[in-house]
Amino acid sequence: MHPLQSETWEKARRAMGIETSRLDGYLLTFHNIPHTPYKVGYLPRSTMPEKPVLEKLYRLGRQNRAIFIKIEPYVEKGSKLKIMNQELVSSPHPLFPKWTQILDLTKSEEDLFKNLHPKTRYNIRLAEKKGVKVFEESNDIGFKDFAKLYFETTKRQRYFGHTMKYHQTVWDNLKKDSGHILVAYYDNVPLAAYQLWYRDGIMYYVYGGTSDQMRNLMASNLLMWEAIKLGKKLGAKKFDMWGSLPPNYDQSHSWAGFTRFKSGYGTKFVEFVGSYDLVINPSLYYLYNIVYRVRELILKLRA
Repeated sequence: MHPLQSETWEKARRAMGIETSRLDGYLLTFHNIPHTPYKVGYLPRSTMPEKPVLEKLYRLGRQNRAIFIKIEPYVEKGSKLKIMNQELVSSPHPLFPKWTQILDLTKSEEDLFKNLHPKTRYNIRLAEKKGVKVFEESNDIGFKDFAKLYFETTKRQRYFGHTMKYHQTVWDNLKKDSGHILVAYYDNVPLAAYQLWYRDGIMYYVYGGTSDQMRNLMASNLLMWEAIKLGKKLGAKKFDMWGSLPPNYDQSHSWAGFTRFKSGYGTKFVEFVGSYDLVINPSLYYLYNIVYRVRELILKLRA
């Protein structure tokens, strides 16, 4: 089960004041559309619901005055996928990237290190030589360091991250179940931090942050290598990097940097089946998408 379908994630969402519902084992949430009586439903990272479940979801959506329910399965493209519902359309506004990178952790640590890109391997050794140290700090101190670096990164890179309240709630609920925090230090100064989730044989790199200081020490390279080693220690068979551009990506794209960084660890590019909207109110769905596009344009102009 993906962490976003777990009971602990459900508790976290409820703690945020978000309405949750369970239907035939699927966890979904309902989100109010401001200044309207309508909602949007969201079913993340599950298997793809088959027709009988889609029909139940449709009825549940109508009961909750949802315009649509967004469904983003944790299913690789090429898998046998049955979509037998006329209200289900490809979503014009996915929340998750269609691509990720996955590392096979069944290989030995020695083979994993051999499979690194030469530049990545060099940077890891450089960080170790310069005295960068990585520790698991899955506690309040580690979370404080992680949060500081995360918000420094969102500000520096000018993207919209989650709020501190959101991250605190997520950590408070997942730390006992699947959450881990790794921090890279130099002379007790935190330079990079990752929040990782482990569940059912898969390690997930979910959130990260880096300092603008001493970037020449390559702390992030060593940190990711230690995250991979932690995944093996916990018994993970896979390491999901949580999002990526596709192979042969545009080098000028804003995601090119972290896509290249992740691929340096010998990962495999994996494409998911994509994002779908179960349309419940077609007229309002059409209007919603127009407003969404206008809002996106305004935010880009302000950035």
